[in-house]
Amino acid sequence: MSASAKEKDPFIASLGKIYAGYTGGFAVFVILIAILEQMGVPDRILGYLFVGLTIGVYAYIGIISRTQAVAEYYVAGRRVPALYNGMATGSDWMSAASFIGMAGSLYALGYGGLAFILGWTGGYMLVAVLLAPYLRKFGQYTVPDFLGARYGGNAARLVGVIVLITASFVYVVAQIVGVGIITQRFLDVSFGIAVFVGLAGILVCSMLGGMRAVTWTQVAQYIVLIIAYLIPAFLMSAKVTGVPLPQIMYGFALERIEGLENQFRAAGMVPPPGVTGWHTQPFIGANGQFSMPAAVNFFALVFCLMVGTAALPHILMRYFTTPSVREARQSVAWSLFFIFLLYFTAPAYAAFGKVEIYQNIIGQPIASLPEWIKNWQIMSPYGVPWINIVDVNRDGILQWNEFRIHPDVVVLATPEIAGLPYVIAGLVAAGGLAAALSTADGLLLALANALSHDVYYKMIDRNAPTARRLIISRTLLIIVAIAAAWTAGNAGADILFLVAWAFSIAAAGLFAALVMGVWYKKTTNTGAIAGMAVGYVVTFGYLIWSEWFGLNFVQLFGAKEQIVAAARQVGTINPNFVSAELRAEAAAIVANAANVKDGALSWFGSIIGIPTDTVVLRNRVVGRLWGINNISGGIIGVPLSFLTIWLVSKFTTAPSQAMQDFIDDIRIPKGGVRLADQREAVE
Repeated sequence: MSASAKEKDPFIASLGKIYAGYTGGFAVFVILIAILEQMGVPDRILGYLFVGLTIGVYAYIGIISRTQAVAEYYVAGRRVPALYNGMATGSDWMSAASFIGMAGSLYALGYGGLAFILGWTGGYMLVAVLLAPYLRKFGQYTVPDFLGARYGGNAARLVGVIVLITASFVYVVAQIVGVGIITQRFLDVSFGIAVFVGLAGILVCSMLGGMRAVTWTQVAQYIVLIIAYLIPAFLMSAKVTGVPLPQIMYGFALERIEGLENQFRAAGMVPPPGVTGWHTQPFIGANGQFSMPAAVNFFALVFCLMVGTAALPHILMRYFTTPSVREARQSVAWSLFFIFLLYFTAPAYAAFGKVEIYQNIIGQPIASLPEWIKNWQIMSPYGVPWINIVDVNRDGILQWNEFRIHPDVVVLATPEIAGLPYVIAGLVAAGGLAAALSTADGLLLALANALSHDVYYKMIDRNAPTARRLIISRTLLIIVAIAAAWTAGNAGADILFLVAWAFSIAAAGLFAALVMGVWYKKTTNTGAIAGMAVGYVVTFGYLIWSEWFGLNFVQLFGAKEQIVAAARQVGTINPNFVSAELRAEAAAIVANAANVKDGALSWFGSIIGIPTDTVVLRNRVVGRLWGINNISGGIIGVPLSFLTIWLVSKFTTAPSQAMQDFIDDIRIPKGGVRLADQREAVE
């Protein structure tokens, strides 16, 4: 935005002062909480203050940003400067998966968890190079709006809406799970109640002001989440190494982890289920040797996350809010910088947390374990405590395989694990809440806008007045939010698991149509519809089939030895973390090899009733096509989508010459927005 434009908009011109004051106020609030802790105020009261005040501030921003203008509600008036759009995008992006789940995944998977960092950061390169500036120049309100304008008619728009709803709903459930975890622990309520308490904060932030409210709330939430993530990492690094720079001292923590794991193995210990025993080694199988399937799945996951990043509707919507095409491109660079600050720290965060557990917990008498373990032995929605301790050897000494911490609580519990003051634990909770709320706001808005703008306004009633459109959008937002909260409270799964599903669905259903729509001007309406449909159906079908029914092609059509081998793998998992029913059915399959096909059908079909805590077992045993893990299902659908679009476009009528000329024009880096000017002048 130019200097003259800022002078005409006093609010934009004063953003620096507003958020500097907000940051200072938050710092003072944290200091006051620290003083109250030293005065002996109970931790529960401090938890209420952290959660209540932060949600209250976000709600206040949402209320004062309420609007009745269509352009303000859908795209924040297209006046968000690149710097602040980068912050809002970073907050919108760094969801509960990034803030809560990613370091937990790195704790459990070690080197394998780096796939999430590589995929998610690499995806922004695709956004910057392939999509963001060109979609901004196209000048639409939503991703389905672009599909409808580019390909003509409502069929492509409708398919885009279906993909958007599926991916965004799965994604928003993951965010509400994160909100529920934080609210459950720090407000001391059940998980089912916690998700609806968090839902209230989500709705107030987004319902009244739409994208305008969400944008300025997300900037505030980014400030909270990045402070909350960096400070504990600095303190842990200082405690363990004496140097408060975790990104630099990360190697020291890795050396310590490797040494301790070697000691555990030398003592005859094995890692708990879900945690690799070789934190620093790449592509290691269960036997400690190089595993080709592990390498294939690592890069398949990186691919799915990269392509999914570039296809997520709630992220692409952010680049519709900038004043110009140039600032859309600049805001991608700012987004990468703000995301980098957290992602560069996450591996160190996980490593220092792991060092604390290995050094101070493993090998200690179970009867004298610290108080924080009891604090986190509250029941998760998965039927097991967040921290699960089973004295397998019955010797009263905690062994490596007897300690199980769920990845979703590693970040939240690490300040307590490291013995930091409760104010730091509350600060991390506030940061995690900011991350989950910001992404949930963006996702719910994308869902509601797609239904109200793309379905109702564009496909049902083109003459609907502005007031009715906004009422419908807000009503749908509430309905979708309640449905997502109910799903999270009753059938939620691991945060990263849900998020990976969302990325594969978005990648397979939208990426090819978006990229081909910009870069292949002869892409036809029929080709785009067919490609989106094929990618979506194949990928979503594979995800459902491999997760709950578990039969791959080999198991359906032959090789009973593979099924027997898979059944035997049940015995390699710690029996304290696997249901007795599952082990019994596996044993029956092995014992009755003559009827192995029927037995396998029964056994794999029963997977749907197994507690989520056995997800590691499921990912090892069931549902793999050519060895591909469930969460990397997009690796199948994305190439099929591109191929289908290209082939069908070759045999169907090419777009009009006017549209082809228009596509040539939007690929020129310079120039203003084309389509939005005419429509917004009318509205």
